[in-house]
Amino acid sequence: MRAAILLLFLLAFSHSQAQSKAGAPPPITPRQIAAALLTTSQPQEQTALQAKVVRLFGLNNLTQGRAGAKIEATTVAWAVIDPKPARVVQQDGTLIGDMIALGADGLQVLVADMPNFTEFGYRVESEGMPRLAGTVHVEHYDYTADSQPQPGVPQGRLEKFEWKTSQVFPDTVRDVTVYLPAGFQPGEETCLMVWQDGSRHVDPTGSMRAAVVFDNLIHQKDMPRTVGVFIDPGRKPKQKPGDKAANRSLEYDSIGDAYARFLIDEILPEVEQRYQTKFRPQPEAWAIAGGSSGGICAFTVAWERPDKFRKVLSWVGSFVDLKGGHVYPSLIRLTERKPLRIYLLDGENDLDNKFGNWPLANQQMAAALKYMNYDFRIDWTQCFHGSKGMAPSLPAALRWLWRDVK
Repeated sequence: MRAAILLLFLLAFSHSQAQSKAGAPPPITPRQIAAALLTTSQPQEQTALQAKVVRLFGLNNLTQGRAGAKIEATTVAWAVIDPKPARVVQQDGTLIGDMIALGADGLQVLVADMPNFTEFGYRVESEGMPRLAGTVHVEHYDYTADSQPQPGVPQGRLEKFEWKTSQVFPDTVRDVTVYLPAGFQPGEETCLMVWQDGSRHVDPTGSMRAAVVFDNLIHQKDMPRTVGVFIDPGRKPKQKPGDKAANRSLEYDSIGDAYARFLIDEILPEVEQRYQTKFRPQPEAWAIAGGSSGGICAFTVAWERPDKFRKVLSWVGSFVDLKGGHVYPSLIRLTERKPLRIYLLDGENDLDNKFGNWPLANQQMAAALKYMNYDFRIDWTQCFHGSKGMAPSLPAALRWLWRDVK
């Protein structure tokens, strides 16, 4: 029986792969599965749906009990291959739903709408025996038009280079992506915005879509013409691109001027030389951004070098005791106010662990900034740790940061 099931899905998977190579549409989504379950009745339609589900979850994952839940907005889909009826329950035993068989060959699915901003453990059971388990993290926001390409809006271009000769952080390699606004001319004087964890934030198809937001806001004249420098954290030479960067915490979480020196003495001169950029000399024209450890890094750079950077964008910032950053709220209160403009974003579902409580740490930062009469703003949300909460708020944040720079 199991051999027959495996053969069926091998054939279905091979068929779906062939279609994919021939330019088939993207994999089916959880909501599309839900709609198809209501309308599919003919054997040919059911076979096609089976193939799409297998492609979405992965044949190896399904046959080995490793097919984790798929999430689209607030809709969650589960799948399993098992000849016996299966169901999905929460970690505490609460039934989410019984799975629906797709044909008589063992593939079963369940699609359910879950409350937004929820996180829960689940397991898939067959006759009371667990088949797989995992965690679902539901966090959905709607983008505004400013985070989507708009007709008639010129697009900037993205250039990329690798940096592996750092003196500040020796024995590291990293990618740097440079956003040049539409119509950029060599020697043109522009504002500057540096981003940590750069590659994923500048990706026009990613979550943050910073390049798209830059295009729209520059076109609308809601932010000045700005060159964006999107820098990845350093990885060790033996690491592959895409691996978790081994040097990230050292670079981002450490207090002190090392990362500022890395930017000012190494990366920015390289950008100027490579692309003939010319950054405005006024520090009000220089901004820096990052999330999590990248957020505290952005603040540290401006704190150490307000003569260069005056604008900070930080979300779910790690102002906790990873490498001493928990001292900032007290330090802000004890230090003469610096000419900085600071945007913070965090939420009630952010991290709480042995290093500290992220929501509390960001609230303490905001309280200290308010006490010292800084030009600051904090947006409080229901976000979890990560960039999903920041992404739809990016246009408003950038308008606020750049509001008096033309």
